[in-house]
Amino acid sequence: MLREETVFGPIHSRRLGSSLGINLLPRQGKFCNFDCIYCECGWNADGRADQLLPTASDVRSALEDKLAACLLDGTPIDSITFSGDGEPTLNPDFPQIIDDTLKLRDAYYPGAKVSVLSNATRVHVPEIAAALKRVDNPILKVDAPTDALVGKINHPAPGFRLERVLEALRGFDGDFVLQTMFLRSPGFDSASPEVLGPWMDIVRDLRPRKIMVYTIDRPTPAEGLEKYSAAEMRTLVQPLIDEGFNIDIKG
Repeated sequence: MLREETVFGPIHSRRLGSSLGINLLPRQGKFCNFDCIYCECGWNADGRADQLLPTASDVRSALEDKLAACLLDGTPIDSITFSGDGEPTLNPDFPQIIDDTLKLRDAYYPGAKVSVLSNATRVHVPEIAAALKRVDNPILKVDAPTDALVGKINHPAPGFRLERVLEALRGFDGDFVLQTMFLRSPGFDSASPEVLGPWMDIVRDLRPRKIMVYTIDRPTPAEGLEKYSAAEMRTLVQPLIDEGFNIDIKG
């Protein structure tokens, strides 16, 4: 499901409502330092034909045009969401683009939130962390509690260290949204003791203001993946709910 535009939608999001998407990555390709087994955009190897990244000027122009058109048409926008075909923080203009987006949001849709869906691999970079802290919803991913398990579900680029990510996330003082995919696969099961218990300990350590637990919703590049129902996920995370954590479950 590779998107062809830098700004697309609005589309209905299970998590964010009427969401205007921003793709900071190639318009007809994929650019990511994860290669997740469940990614709706497919494998990285299948999206390399286009490697051109939009500049801050490109994004600002496309976003202003779209916001103006939506306002004229009376189209509601709940969230301006950075997602797209890979990891948005890999765009070298990411901090400037965030600043521009916040200004345009204030001018056209002041009631909308600005959200970033990120795999959290670059939160240790000071300017990336600072930009993420400026948005309303920094939605940052931790799918698994060890480097070995991250390797099975996310296939990170060389050099990834989960502890570096967690240390950087501690610097948010809980003011972020933690996003976690729950699934079953031949080599990974979110409900297994090696995954679930240590993942809950990470939640307790980071204490995010909200946790988004979700499951497969679209075709996946890897075969043999199975989704969890909302009821199953609620049962799995019930100890955290009982402890007072705010958990949003999407089946």
